[in-house]
Amino acid sequence: MTDKHPTRRDILKPVQLLGFAFAAALFAGLIALLSMGFFQSLTGPEREHVVVVSLVIAGIAFISTLVGIALLMLAVDPAQVTKPVDRPVLLPEDSTHGTAEDDTPKA
Repeated sequence: MTDKHPTRRDILKPVQLLGFAFAAALFAGLIALLSMGFFQSLTGPEREHVVVVSLVIAGIAFISTLVGIALLMLAVDPAQVTKPVDRPVLLPEDSTHGTAEDDTPKA
């Protein structure tokens, strides 16, 4: 049976984060291929150049995405990794988010 509130460890699995970085790299490489005209009439050396440039761009996108995710992971307190997440993460602890008093206009 699954838990109603997942822990941060369940939300931030490394395989999923690597998959996200791979998807970003694939997208960047495909955009580079399309923008440099790989699927148009190019000669052999021109096609090789386009493939090399798109692989470099995909590698840069993969590494920069991994570094960005790693820096964001440093913001998480290691003691909170096993605690269940049952409220919005960025709200303060004493916040009464979603109550009727918050929706009333102030005079």
